[in-house]
Amino acid sequence: MAVFFDLLKFCFHQMQKRKIIGVGSPVVDTIALVPNDFLDTVSGSKGGMLLVDGPELDALLATLPADSAQAPGGSAGNTLFALARMGASTALIGKLGNCSKAQFYMDQFRTHGGDVSVFKHGSIPNGHCLSLVTPDGERTMRTHLGAAMTLTPEDINTADFEAYDFAHLEGYLLFNEALMRAVLEAAKSAGCTISLDLASFEVVQATKSILPELLDQYVDIVFANEEEASAFTGIKDDYTAMTQALHSLCDVAAVKIGVKGSLIAFERKVHTVDPVLATKVIDTTAAGDLWAAGFLYGWIENRSIHECGHLGSLLGAAVVQEQGSTLPDAVWTELLQTINS
Repeated sequence: MAVFFDLLKFCFHQMQKRKIIGVGSPVVDTIALVPNDFLDTVSGSKGGMLLVDGPELDALLATLPADSAQAPGGSAGNTLFALARMGASTALIGKLGNCSKAQFYMDQFRTHGGDVSVFKHGSIPNGHCLSLVTPDGERTMRTHLGAAMTLTPEDINTADFEAYDFAHLEGYLLFNEALMRAVLEAAKSAGCTISLDLASFEVVQATKSILPELLDQYVDIVFANEEEASAFTGIKDDYTAMTQALHSLCDVAAVKIGVKGSLIAFERKVHTVDPVLATKVIDTTAAGDLWAAGFLYGWIENRSIHECGHLGSLLGAAVVQEQGSTLPDAVWTELLQTINS
């Protein structure tokens, strides 16, 4: 009889789980540790993300000075993988390729508890991102989107979102305005609460002409680091003012300021959240993505703003102490004990 009641409780909990769907590029990451001077051979700024074509990415991969690791990636993907590990009911919309990397990505998402039924499937190789990590732990990304780039507005439909309460979008979608508008319209029509991670300062700089309108009309929760918030607002050093400016457009605005913690604006008040400090920073890949996962998990569990921010900091601090965007099982075991206590 006790087993029967345990089963009933489990089923009830599953029915009550809040559901969250992500939209983004399901790319596979190659993570490589490189010396600072290696970046002298790479176009673009340190710490950012630039899109490259297949031959350019292949050329970079051929010159790597050290062994590399492979992991499922993509900004929204990283967030949704972490949410799945925490027990949220998750799915991801994005276009996979026709190669072994695509199968690897889908298998990993399924293994960690995600619903793979809404993935779209393309006819060219999967997206691939090279994450170059320097000794200070900062990552510089060069991405060939591959099949992910072929996701079109016609692939998006409201029905994909209707089973979900929340939709989390990666800022890289802003590079394709028509696609982003289709996603926002479909998610809003399905009644989802929408969160958007601004992704990188390059994204913000390239899309400033449309970003204010999209934030104001569609987005409920916006995530930014200090560089992205400064690029959007034109404000330097005054983090509170940056947060308030974003909050004027969105119900919730979170600005992450590294070892200084974060500022979260909600209901016209700016809350300060203390950082969780990493013992040693190895790789900042996915730090913002996992911060968003922690925050969103707290949010869908109806926790306080401070708790949401703390969970974000907890996951962000955990991932920068590992190479790549995924956390070892032992680390997840400790995190889940803390999160659920």
